[in-house]
Amino acid sequence: MSAMTDDTLPVPPRAIRDEMIAFVVMTAMLAIVPFTGVYPFFVMQALCFALLACAFNLLIGYSGLLSFGHAMFLGTAGYVTAHALKVWGLSPELGIVVGTAAAAGLGIVTGLVAIRRQGIYFAMITLALSQLLYFIYLQTPFTHGEDGIQGIPQGHLFGIFNLARPTTLYYVILAGFLAGFLLIYRTINSPFGEVLKSIRENEQRAISLGYKTDQYKLLAYILSGTLAGFAGSLKVFVAQNASLTDVHWTMSGEIVLMTLVGGLGTVFGPVIGAFVIIAMQQYLAGFGQWVTVIQGVIFVVCVLTFRRGVIGEIAHYFRRSL
Repeated sequence: MSAMTDDTLPVPPRAIRDEMIAFVVMTAMLAIVPFTGVYPFFVMQALCFALLACAFNLLIGYSGLLSFGHAMFLGTAGYVTAHALKVWGLSPELGIVVGTAAAAGLGIVTGLVAIRRQGIYFAMITLALSQLLYFIYLQTPFTHGEDGIQGIPQGHLFGIFNLARPTTLYYVILAGFLAGFLLIYRTINSPFGEVLKSIRENEQRAISLGYKTDQYKLLAYILSGTLAGFAGSLKVFVAQNASLTDVHWTMSGEIVLMTLVGGLGTVFGPVIGAFVIIAMQQYLAGFGQWVTVIQGVIFVVCVLTFRRGVIGEIAHYFRRSL
């Protein structure tokens, strides 16, 4: 029986050191953003999508499961959080908890259905489930259809932090992103994460070793969906609205694009990919519908020149773990 690949072996100390250094540098750069004159709304939006892309990368990059329906977690958590804040009058922290819990519940239900299939069939089932939810939300009264939920109050987090202040909101979003990022990092470097990597590389061998792979994949799917929902709940405070855009299949496509551009199966790749895509949308908005064409061209160029993604190629060139 062939030996496991290097990806399934414990992470060496040097790799952990490189990743910790990169994390400290990333945190320091993000922490000084409010003092640099950079538009904070852009960075906060990018951080929400970076966490979303990292959650998606946990599923495809480390479990080998391609989902075309991750937008349903983003949109569901956003709608529930927005409704909880505006209609129920819950505090921001409770709104986030309720929205994230809704995404976790959705992950359990859809995961039990989708995880029964593999490969392209799994991807198509997640896409179908996502589109089903899109049409449900289009007709459901509490989502307000195409108008969405507007004018969401930001409130005071824990009764102390005024989220209406841009700087305070920025650091809250940053703290949420870092917490989610560290949870993902801990997961992929845990025994659970090592099993996921072995399933990605050779599922039949993992089964022969006694692992119940369907259970591991289901847990990875639920965790990924929950963290995607957490990103959706945070995004509500940045955009102050919840709309059908976050549930549409094109959003799932953008999540895939962010992950591939940054580097599939890398720790920091999805973060860079999210910032690249959001930056293009922000600064190329004047081109109208041509933004999609430009994104397509850049994606093709990245695939041809950066086959491992931006971070993947950098890590491979310097022989570092990123």
